[in-house]
Amino acid sequence: MEILIGVGAVVVFLIIILLIGYVKAPPDTAYMISGFRKPRVMIGRAGIRIPFLERLDKLSLKMFSVDVKTTDFVPNAEYINVKVDATVKIRIGQSEEMMSLASKFFLNEGEDAIIRRVQDTLEGNMREIIGQMRLEEMVTDRKAFGEKVQENAIPDLRKMGLELISFNVQSFSDQNNVIEDLGIDNISQIKKGAAVAKAQADRDVAIAQAQAAKEANDAKVQSEMEIAEKQTTLAIRQAELKQQSDVKKAEADAAYSIQQQEQRKTIEVTSANADIARAERNAELKAKEVEVTKQTLDAEIRAKADAQRYAAEQEAEAELYRRTKEAEAKKIERQREAESIRAVGEAEAEAIRLKALAEAEGIDKKAEAMKKYGEAAVIEMIMGALPEIAKNVAEPLSKVDKITMYGEGNSAKLLSDIVNGTTQITEGISAGMGIDIKSLIIGALGGKIAADKEPVVVVPSGGTASEAPEKRES
Repeated sequence: MEILIGVGAVVVFLIIILLIGYVKAPPDTAYMISGFRKPRVMIGRAGIRIPFLERLDKLSLKMFSVDVKTTDFVPNAEYINVKVDATVKIRIGQSEEMMSLASKFFLNEGEDAIIRRVQDTLEGNMREIIGQMRLEEMVTDRKAFGEKVQENAIPDLRKMGLELISFNVQSFSDQNNVIEDLGIDNISQIKKGAAVAKAQADRDVAIAQAQAAKEANDAKVQSEMEIAEKQTTLAIRQAELKQQSDVKKAEADAAYSIQQQEQRKTIEVTSANADIARAERNAELKAKEVEVTKQTLDAEIRAKADAQRYAAEQEAEAELYRRTKEAEAKKIERQREAESIRAVGEAEAEAIRLKALAEAEGIDKKAEAMKKYGEAAVIEMIMGALPEIAKNVAEPLSKVDKITMYGEGNSAKLLSDIVNGTTQITEGISAGMGIDIKSLIIGALGGKIAADKEPVVVVPSGGTASEAPEKRES
């Protein structure tokens, strides 16, 4: 009984292990089991993983779409800055070696993580091919560009266990609109080719019409010649019949000769008409060929003139824009200079106004002071000026190096001359201003002396002492 229980427990344990460790890999994911036993890979089939002893890792085998574009403009072989936008399809390699390499980089990682890791590699390969090709080659032959990028990128992707399925270019762009200019040039070439083809078709039609007309004319001439021959045969037959007649033999001979000349004339006229018609057809054909050539040349000249006119318009617009900006800059500079000059003028005017107000205020105060002090102020001014006057009178003597005097009293006379000169100046001031300077000075000094002098008591003979009136001494 105990044995049966033990066997049952083992069976239950094995069943639990089977239930827990049972795994089934989908077709687009590789299950990699490693640990207790030899590592193995399962794709689209089921297997058993021993819990706690073996681990299960997943590797996506789906095809990824990677958007690859140059982050900035890349110079090509012609040093034209180009941007390329492309879409790349990749997947993890299906071989055991490729999956082993991929498991080192992308094990248990999602689609976004794989795309981020390969974008830089693909962009670097695309930049290398851009630098090796001309712009026109890349634009006109996208397949060749894609194949070169694949050849350059496949070894790098293989090192990571990846396969490149396809490379498709979405768009090209450049900084200087060179691709657009190439399109304009191709359109011009296509229009030119269409015009030439139309001219050639018109020429072929004209040639065919001329050939048909020639054949019709040849048929007409041949028909007329056959008619003429038959008529000649008939005439000959008639002449032979007439010859059989003895009576009409001479007339028949004459008639035969005349008829022969008429037939020759008819043939010559018909031949000349045919030559004239042929010449007219040839002239018309040449005229049409000349017209076609002229139209072709006109189209080429017009296209060239349009291109030159467009270039001139662009240059004129650029020059107008530059001049407008220069005029605006000069206008702003002149406005700033005017504002600066106006501010300086206002400051100078304000300074002049304040200076004038200060001077006026000083003059007013000086006038008030003069009015207040009256004669004392005048005397003060005169007394202050007398030293300067004496200095100016004696100034000429300072420029004399040496003075030699003979006789007695000459030094006193020199001093007397200086004093007399000063006196003459003060008297001139008195006469010009109407002010008696001596009186003013004497009056001022007398008033001061009287104020400082004490009263004097006088005692007359035979009388009493009494106060004498003040006496001003001058």
